[in-house]
Amino acid sequence: MFKLTNHFLFRIVVIGLLLSLNTSKPMLAKHAQQSVLNVSGQVVDIKGESLVGVSIFVKGTTTGTTTDVNGNFNIEVSQGNTLVFSFIGFNNQEIVITDQKNLEIILIENLEELDEVVVVGYGSQRKKDVTGAISTVGEEDMVQRPNTQVGSLLQGKAAGVQVLSSSGKPSQGLSIRIRGINSIGAGSEPLYVVDGVPTADTRSINPADIEDISVLKDAASAAIYGAQGGNGVVIISTKRGKSASPTLSLDTYFGFSQVWKQLDVLNGEQYRDLMLEMGQDTYWDRYYHNTDWQDEIFQNGTSQNYQLSLSGANDKTNYYISGGWTEQIGAVRSAEMKRANFKINLDQQVNDWVKAGTRISYTKYSDVDVNDFNSTNRSGVLVGALATPPVIGIYNRDGSFTSNPFQNWENPIASTDGTDRGYKSQRFGGNAYLEFAPVKNLKYKINFGVEESNGLFESFLDPFRTTYGQAIKGEAISNVDKYSYHVVDNLITYDLEIEKNKFDFIIGRIDQRFLWENNNVTTRNFASDGITTPNAGSEMHVATAYKAEKSNISYISRVNYSYEDKYLFTGNFRADGSSIFGPGKRWGYFPSFSAGWRISNEEFMKDIDAISDLKIRAGWGIVGNDQFERYAYLGRVSGGANYPVGGEIMPGTYPVSIENEKLKWEESEQISIGIDASLFDNRLRLTIDAYEKNTYDLLLQAPLPLSTGFGSALQNIGKLQNRGIEFSANSVNVDKEIKWNTDFNISFNKNEVVDLVGEELLRGYVANRDNASLVREGLPLGTLYGYVYGGVDPSTGNALYMDANGESTSSPSPDDRTIIGDANPDFYYGMTNNLSYKRFGLTVFLQGSYGNDMLNATRIETESMIDPKNQTIAVENRWRNPGDITDIPKASWGNTDNSRISTRFIEDASYLRVKTITLSYSFDGGDFIKDLKLYATGENLFTITNYSGFDPEVNRFGGSNTEQGIDFGTYPQTRNLILGLKLTF
Repeated sequence: MFKLTNHFLFRIVVIGLLLSLNTSKPMLAKHAQQSVLNVSGQVVDIKGESLVGVSIFVKGTTTGTTTDVNGNFNIEVSQGNTLVFSFIGFNNQEIVITDQKNLEIILIENLEELDEVVVVGYGSQRKKDVTGAISTVGEEDMVQRPNTQVGSLLQGKAAGVQVLSSSGKPSQGLSIRIRGINSIGAGSEPLYVVDGVPTADTRSINPADIEDISVLKDAASAAIYGAQGGNGVVIISTKRGKSASPTLSLDTYFGFSQVWKQLDVLNGEQYRDLMLEMGQDTYWDRYYHNTDWQDEIFQNGTSQNYQLSLSGANDKTNYYISGGWTEQIGAVRSAEMKRANFKINLDQQVNDWVKAGTRISYTKYSDVDVNDFNSTNRSGVLVGALATPPVIGIYNRDGSFTSNPFQNWENPIASTDGTDRGYKSQRFGGNAYLEFAPVKNLKYKINFGVEESNGLFESFLDPFRTTYGQAIKGEAISNVDKYSYHVVDNLITYDLEIEKNKFDFIIGRIDQRFLWENNNVTTRNFASDGITTPNAGSEMHVATAYKAEKSNISYISRVNYSYEDKYLFTGNFRADGSSIFGPGKRWGYFPSFSAGWRISNEEFMKDIDAISDLKIRAGWGIVGNDQFERYAYLGRVSGGANYPVGGEIMPGTYPVSIENEKLKWEESEQISIGIDASLFDNRLRLTIDAYEKNTYDLLLQAPLPLSTGFGSALQNIGKLQNRGIEFSANSVNVDKEIKWNTDFNISFNKNEVVDLVGEELLRGYVANRDNASLVREGLPLGTLYGYVYGGVDPSTGNALYMDANGESTSSPSPDDRTIIGDANPDFYYGMTNNLSYKRFGLTVFLQGSYGNDMLNATRIETESMIDPKNQTIAVENRWRNPGDITDIPKASWGNTDNSRISTRFIEDASYLRVKTITLSYSFDGGDFIKDLKLYATGENLFTITNYSGFDPEVNRFGGSNTEQGIDFGTYPQTRNLILGLKLTF
């Protein structure tokens, strides 16, 4: 069970004090002196028609009622109090009660949803005018649950946006895929833009500072970013001041975490029986323990978060200042993450035609990683917890870590505790702008943005505690990396309105410069563990230095046009020049067009009351992808080719790649159509999108004739296709004293390698067996490849496999391998239900995927019975004697044929996860506290899945394009309980 800590007890005391301050007797006395009136009346719309079910409540209390079928109401209210009239699709109205006894209330239709401003590339648009495929996540979605990463805000919230959580460890970043995987050899991460400045480090962004997120999903909306928009664009806007008076906010929570599932393995007696069956014997009296290694590495993790902000606004100045600190101690031993954030946003109207502002952020980040993707003999912690024999303890008598009795593989605690290690970084990012409006509707804006980050990884393996440390006499690593980015935007915008015609124009130039630097030093042979830095090692093992840079120049233009708010058109064009391509191929040109028709504004739709708004959209565009190796077009050389000359070793170089001046961007052409509909006075909002995206000129290592002196070279070849349908719905189910609304989205995407110039790629080497991922024309990326398992031969106990002719054999050839699974889901989805009753709030967020296969490679390690590793309890059903009928082959020392990559280890990884449940209570505001909210959140409370591993939401190869759906000792998602409060002064 979880244990309470001093931090948590301190919070309870603070909350109690604040509540006592907020519920003082003078306030009660003040209300007691007011007289009570019986107020009645009717609520109608602007046409005079009665409104049924309008919510009416006394502001600041739980007293309320609703209108009847004729729009009439009756309520008792104290003099001086305020009545609030609320109805979906209409603006709220507040009436201060003096001596009125009968009221006639006219509610005005609320068009705010359609007039909402959506952030797009280098500007914004009214939501109703958007013709591209854009998903937004607003502040109301973000406050429903605590988050530590940007990706978590998007998971299950935006149709067509798949968030891949390859590991549950605190240091693990999240990979985002927008409308499928768009490349084989280049990156598939979207472009992240924070307040107008692209960033490469999403882990350092503080979710508490985010106001809203716009995801540009199609080429029509992302083409304004040209060669950087091929994988979609995630635009993040941080908070600004809203209130005329200063607002001070405090948000804090404390949480506990546990691994939600453990796997059953053999105990000490069962392990000894297995070893004896395989002919292995030892001095068993020395190995008498029965250690549960999962209990040793899993722990109760904790998390705590503090965010403090001050904001305000007036007609000249808008400001937002925040500071925050987050700490996570993982549910696996030694894993942790810490982050401190500081943020300043400032906008100042200097005079009538000059405006200036800045966005500044500073982050200090650190983490301790866990080796969770490797086998036992490679210090994999999770696999080690399953495969380490239970008959040994943690430490030897001399304080060193114990190892396997038969082979020198150390226990998993040596992996978590045997090395002092950690990563830390500092990041500064921000921008400053000047905006001039010399004449009406014309603006010129110059923006200068920077991002500077420095990272340091340090590690020390002492020369005494671990066997490996003893063998190399200790090892120290110091790896320093630096990233620098500068951007200058020069933008001119002009708005023009001629009768019923509206035009918005933008033209501009973007200058960008990137710089990467890295230094790595590794030394060995330490005399003691007193000094842990590399200078104390007497043997230089690794010494490298690396530097690379890239420059881009871009010209952008866009025009938005609307006629009578019915006929909409957007055109984009961007020209990108990059230093990393060949001299004749440095410029890429990326156009897009999209159009919309708001059918609901046509005369023939005026009498259809059920349709509040209806718009059809269509778009086409080309975007690019330049996320690949720098200097790739050059014929490069490398050092280390040393030559003996005159009896001396002279330094030399050798060619490592062949020149290709024709190398260019990958390009994606996309067609998208969509429908936006609001029905029943905006109680139901629907969005449906369909798309086809073709990526061509893929950057791949293709074979060359050996006469060139090279086996392969990076070339633009091949084609990849994604097709899909997205559906999202937002409904107001109940809008009375109980309020209930639902957000739901579901996405279908089909990926196919259309052309690979006849080549095949095998990737994903796992479990010391073979490659498990196949890239082949006609198949999707993420295709799993191996043998078809045919069961166990009852006479011999050997595994059987189906050969290419459909016959059983115990010795298949590599040619017998075939497609055994698909890691891509048929669909993925998310659903959020928000309920409120008086001051209580409840949010339930579900998320999942269906139809995706997983290669459970952990089972290859723990069900093969070929070496002295411990095994899962499943091997108790193994074949032991001729005639046994079972699916588990016999134990056979060194025989990997019985545990090949095959359908035996392919599992259905579909899942439905209760991602978040949050229960909250809001207290009345008072003279001292404006708002006070207490909440309790449960994350990953339970998961419905048939997958037998630790977790179905993982991948051994992280965010790889080709190597998907493989689980090999991966850190699982954790079950979290969080208690917190939000205060506003």
